Amino acid sequence: MTVNSAKQVPEFRATKATSKKDVYAFTRILILLILLALLSTFFVVIEAGQRGILMQFGEVQEQILGEGIHVIIPIVNTVETLSVRVQNHKISAEASSKDLQDVFTDVALNWHIIPEEANIIFQQIGSETAIIERIINPAVEEGLKAVVAQYTAEEIITRRGEVKAGVDQALNTRLAAYHIAIDDISLVHVHFSERFSDAVEAKQIAEQEAKQAEFVALKAIKEAEAKVNLAKGEAEAQRLLRENLTSELLEKQAIEKWNGNLPLIMGDNGTKVIDVKQLMKMQKLTQSQK
Repeated sequence: MTVNSAKQVPEFRATKATSKKDVYAFTRILILLILLALLSTFFVVIEAGQRGILMQFGEVQEQILGEGIHVIIPIVNTVETLSVRVQNHKISAEASSKDLQDVFTDVALNWHIIPEEANIIFQQIGSETAIIERIINPAVEEGLKAVVAQYTAEEIITRRGEVKAGVDQALNTRLAAYHIAIDDISLVHVHFSERFSDAVEAKQIAEQEAKQAEFVALKAIKEAEAKVNLAKGEAEAQRLLRENLTSELLEKQAIEKWNGNLPLIMGDNGTKVIDVKQLMKMQKLTQSQK
């Protein structure tokens, strides 16, 4: 028993020494982590496309923190971030046209916070969600109603680019006061009530039928005019032919076409040779009698 006890004592002491070393190592690591955590509170990192709103005991400061790492005083300073990237927001709005037709529009808006004024918009409005709900949505609805009311339903379709430009200008003017810039606005889909759509379709069909009837009538008139002109031309040609058809001309044409053989007439009295001059006189006499 004495020998075994002597052997166990060194082993126990070695295990105890190892445990103390592990505790010391763990303690050092824990202290290091705490120091790093405390040290990190002296720094803040602003990600790309963001701006930091620096506050001192909750009061918004004029300084705006740009992208990168910045030194702050823990407890004294806090930092909130806002995105200054271009953001897309879609909203459906309803308005009334100049002729009191209901107009339903899906609007796609690209916007961003003006970086140099990020601290002001945060102080006056708050987070990005608050900006959309309290500023952008009402501005889009009011701007769309104001512009659409200046046009009839038909003009909204035929002058869509002009309507878009008007809405764009109205939103830029209104949102600039809230430190928001408009990059682009699109009227993705513009549609009307079912009753109005049916009326427009019926009108288009009637206009197409009227144009078709007009085309057919115009075609008939042109064909009639062409026939009249053709008849006038033929009559004029006949008149000119009669005026210019003299005995000398006929004789000349006959001579030019004569092959050298005199025409013969076969009759009861035998074969006779026709005198060309005599034939011309007979033709001229017949024409004068007419």
